[in-house]
Amino acid sequence: MLQPKRTKYRKLHRLRSQNKGVATRGSVISFGEIGLKAVTAGEITARQIEAARRTIARSVKRGGKVWVRIFPDKVLTAKSGEVPMGSGKGAPDKWVAQVLPGKILFEMSGVEEELMRKAMKLASYKLCVKSKVIGTEI
Repeated sequence: MLQPKRTKYRKLHRLRSQNKGVATRGSVISFGEIGLKAVTAGEITARQIEAARRTIARSVKRGGKVWVRIFPDKVLTAKSGEVPMGSGKGAPDKWVAQVLPGKILFEMSGVEEELMRKAMKLASYKLCVKSKVIGTEI
């Protein structure tokens, strides 16, 4: 699963207010021919990214090339079950990537277009944000 090798701080503030606005960086297809673009904002976990990537690879029978354009660099903490309030912040639990509307999540090339579109559609079901399949606009 994806996670940073090391971070400056072990735990981070939640900062849900950063999920406002639209993405300006990473909003254009740069590497492949077809991409999966986020329509809503949210936090995609490392497990969801890996599940979507595996779905893409398996649906095209490991053909073509896939680029993952997001990386989970933010840690979320969680307390264990039935712990009373207080006694500090919980232990690091999962890594997430913050996604804004317009961000390209995955790109792909090297296979026929219909197969790539189908693979991207299947991958979109694995993610917690609404997304759409787009092509290169020339």
